[in-house]
Amino acid sequence: MTVNEAAHREATVLVVEDEESIADVLTIALRYHRFQVMTAGTVREALALAERTRPDVALLDVMLPDGDGRVLGRELRARHPGSAVVFVTARDAPAEIVGALGFGDDYITKPFNIDEVVARVRAVLRRTFSRPDVLPQRPPLRYGDLELDETTYSVHRAGHTVELTPTEYALLRFLVRNGGRIVPKEQLLRHVWQYEHTPQESTVVETYISYLRRKLDPLGPPLITTRRGVGYGLA
Repeated sequence: MTVNEAAHREATVLVVEDEESIADVLTIALRYHRFQVMTAGTVREALALAERTRPDVALLDVMLPDGDGRVLGRELRARHPGSAVVFVTARDAPAEIVGALGFGDDYITKPFNIDEVVARVRAVLRRTFSRPDVLPQRPPLRYGDLELDETTYSVHRAGHTVELTPTEYALLRFLVRNGGRIVPKEQLLRHVWQYEHTPQESTVVETYISYLRRKLDPLGPPLITTRRGVGYGLA
């Protein structure tokens, strides 16, 4: 699927929500915005639907009648690595959000604004399907002992492979492209998460910076620097 197809065609969204009223609101809004929508109220139903039709994005509640939405998210990601996973849940403890964002693409807390949900789905689609079907050969991006292959979207540090999610890769790539400059948090939200409006209370940047540090720092000196109250850069 190309960028234009993901951005303009009727992408498929799997809504997994056991509260019928919430599922209805999400379904109506997404269909109004020209998404194809599948709905499931349990883990079992969701897996059966995903087996028949690969969703482009899965909107998952965490607390489901027959299981944990985070476990479902991991299973969907394993079956369909190209699909995006977005959690929509009332569980808003920082530890819950950090844990889910370790492998998910976004996290929306209830009660939510439906327009924000639609905007976030679109942003996730743009990030996830930003790779053309046929890529020209491009030279890797390098910063110190870090190398990002722009053709295979693989990352190596000091000769070691670093496994990153699409969002982690997009964040690291933006930092590398800006060299040693400090990039303001608002700019990261606009360019990496494609937020048109940058909510000051959002901690998504901090969360993903912490994930990059966990994966990169064991392989060499600390790489990402923080300018408190401003933003982030590379050492």
